[in-house]
Amino acid sequence: MSEKKPYYISTAIAYTSAKPHIGNTYEIVLADAIARYKRQAGYDVYFQTGTDEHGQKIQQKAEAAGISPQEYVDGVSTQIKGIWDLMNTTYDRFVRTTDPEHKTKVQKIFKRMYDKGDIYKGTYEGKYCTPCESFWTESQLVDGKCPDCGRECVDAQEEAYFFRMSKYADRLMQHIESHPDFIQPESRKNEMINNFLKPGLQDLCVSRTSFTWGVPVEFDPGHVTYVWLDALSNYITFCGYDPDGNHSEHYKKFWPADLHLIGKDIVRFHTIYWPIFLMALDEPLPKQVFGHPWLLVKGDKMSKSLGNVIYADDLVELFGVDAVRYFVLHEIPFAADGIMTYELIIERINSELANILGNLVNRTVAMDNKYFGGEIMAPNTPDALDEELKAVALAMPGKVAMKMNELKVADAIDEIFVLLRRANKYIDETAPWALAKDEANKARLGTVLYNLLESIRFAAIALEPFLPETTQRILVQLNCENGGLDSLKTFGALPAGGKVGAGEILFARLDSVKKMEEIDAFNAEKAKAALPALEIEPYSEENVDFDTFCKSDLRAVKVKDCQPVKKSDKLLQFTLDDGTGTDRQILSGIAKYYKPEELIGKTLVVITNLPPRKMMGRESCGMLLSAIHTEKGDENLNLVMVSDTIPAGAKLC
Repeated sequence: MSEKKPYYISTAIAYTSAKPHIGNTYEIVLADAIARYKRQAGYDVYFQTGTDEHGQKIQQKAEAAGISPQEYVDGVSTQIKGIWDLMNTTYDRFVRTTDPEHKTKVQKIFKRMYDKGDIYKGTYEGKYCTPCESFWTESQLVDGKCPDCGRECVDAQEEAYFFRMSKYADRLMQHIESHPDFIQPESRKNEMINNFLKPGLQDLCVSRTSFTWGVPVEFDPGHVTYVWLDALSNYITFCGYDPDGNHSEHYKKFWPADLHLIGKDIVRFHTIYWPIFLMALDEPLPKQVFGHPWLLVKGDKMSKSLGNVIYADDLVELFGVDAVRYFVLHEIPFAADGIMTYELIIERINSELANILGNLVNRTVAMDNKYFGGEIMAPNTPDALDEELKAVALAMPGKVAMKMNELKVADAIDEIFVLLRRANKYIDETAPWALAKDEANKARLGTVLYNLLESIRFAAIALEPFLPETTQRILVQLNCENGGLDSLKTFGALPAGGKVGAGEILFARLDSVKKMEEIDAFNAEKAKAALPALEIEPYSEENVDFDTFCKSDLRAVKVKDCQPVKKSDKLLQFTLDDGTGTDRQILSGIAKYYKPEELIGKTLVVITNLPPRKMMGRESCGMLLSAIHTEKGDENLNLVMVSDTIPAGAKLC
């Protein structure tokens, strides 16, 4: 028996800044589906995933939480691994970049690149996006913000080490041109060539000195390794790569990786930085990098600021693991973003999982139990309709293979559902309930039910990479083993004479109105539980008479301009339209809570008839209304904002 062909698939390692949402979780489910399929197809699969645990953002999060960075990443990494396990993913190794062996290897990799002359010392001055851990020049910013995430970038000026990216740019371009499938889909490849390689690669800053949470540069301890050089190296360090050249047998077997599966937002790191790092190490490049699309909620990318973040464990609690797996795998096309709504999940469960798949299995098993006491009858009355069904079943595995080899997972699932739909149509065409009325048709009835049971077996085995729990539940009902793809080469491998098990509903139909009410209640309870305990200022015991209160002239104002006050950490200076035709100036000590640009155009509330006050030598004519509360010991302030439809100068009463 020939040795199995190796297949190495990896996900991007998840950044331990926060709990991953369903969009992040899609990647591990997609990788799992591919890994499971490759195992079915006879490959020796190595599937690696894990967590990326260094960087400035992590250090800031830990400081805000009042714990050490290691404690922080320990907690988040455990949470991420728990979600990966919840989604029934079959990774072979879960890695962490705080692993001491990995850190030692990264230090040696850095030193090797330095000794080779690929890394040199200099000074970095430019823009840095902390959430993305990315460096940018002023010209690369979009509207002054990070082109990847749209957030503010900060000025960075510090001593740093740089990697000579331009040294390998031509070689990388040649590799991409000579390996047309290296970057997929095609749109990602064009983006990398046109936006980065053709304009010319700038040398990359590969160390930082402004924070400490990272892999120290061994020969210059004041520096820590740039988080992406650290993180990207995981694909080889945990596979058995040795910077000293004594690679493990595992590394020799599985590297280069067959597939790096990553989100489209980090394609640049994996198709420009990572290949160049490997070239510097004289190691082969991965065979393919696939930048998968995103899962959007009602057309928007998930973010806490939009309040549209959905988590995998919540979806599993509401719908079950396989229903969630099915939805994310089926709803995201090969090269286009997918859309998620609760209504769409319910619709897919009802129309596809309950009606097409679940109803077929339930009806067929129930009829076999009813008409033959559960015995699987031998087929002996062939018919043209039978041959049509068989042809669809036998063609299905090859079509699935073609789609999976192209990484078109949603299309592969569709090919299986072609068979399921044809089997449902076969029931309507053969009408087993009508055949059962005449004893003379018993042999034909047995043949029809056998063909249905065998078609279900074909579909169940083919569905295993995508719906593993459902596959097992179907095979239990058929009372047969999972023979793998080899058992789908001939139609008729289901042993006659055996017995089916008891019928079981795989996916119950959902009442959409009641389910949405359940979801709303579930989310409301989650939101309530997530609210921090608030501390409010004690109420005043002093009464104010109504006439005195009415003397306060409260007006709506429009913010025309807002600027920080020089030499003050607290004050912002507002230029306000108060409806009088003359601008009103107010100073307010809220710089800790708001950035000036966030407030321009907002409609606020002002007490206008307070006497002017001098603040930092400037006159302030009035006071902005705000609400102050304390959360977890931190004081928070929110300006009172009203509808922009209210005109400037409108009196509030």
